[in-house]
Amino acid sequence: MKLDKIDLKILAALQSDGRMTKIRLAEAVNLSPTACWERLSRLEKSGVIAGYSARINTDKFVRQTAVLVEIMLRSHQQSDFERFEEVILKEPAIVSCDATGGGVDYILRVVSEDIDAYQRLIDRLLRLELGIERYFTYVVTKNVKASDPLPNVSMADAV
Repeated sequence: MKLDKIDLKILAALQSDGRMTKIRLAEAVNLSPTACWERLSRLEKSGVIAGYSARINTDKFVRQTAVLVEIMLRSHQQSDFERFEEVILKEPAIVSCDATGGGVDYILRVVSEDIDAYQRLIDRLLRLELGIERYFTYVVTKNVKASDPLPNVSMADAV
């Protein structure tokens, strides 16, 4: 999908304030409310805007442990990746999973109540025989940066 300068302005405005009213969004990008609404609807329907959410600071009300996990699979057939990913998608404690190249197959971010709960999750994944050859665990000791908006896309990349 090709995006023009106004589309990019809409995306940038929503990244900084996803709760802004449609009227305020239209003013921010110098469009009429109707024209802005049409563009916004097109961006949503095309999947460019995947959804809206709130960033919750769970440290304010619950103590949790975050863990990064590197996973290497034993075999690299498409069916091995599909089976692994199918299980990972169903696990709520795994809050993100990225497939990677360069030696590690996946990097997971796990948020659990404590290290024991994390280890029970890993033990369960190993018992499912998903083909995990090796895994490396890194306990997050401090979050330095999280969930900031994506950098602005350059016009050359968008049009």
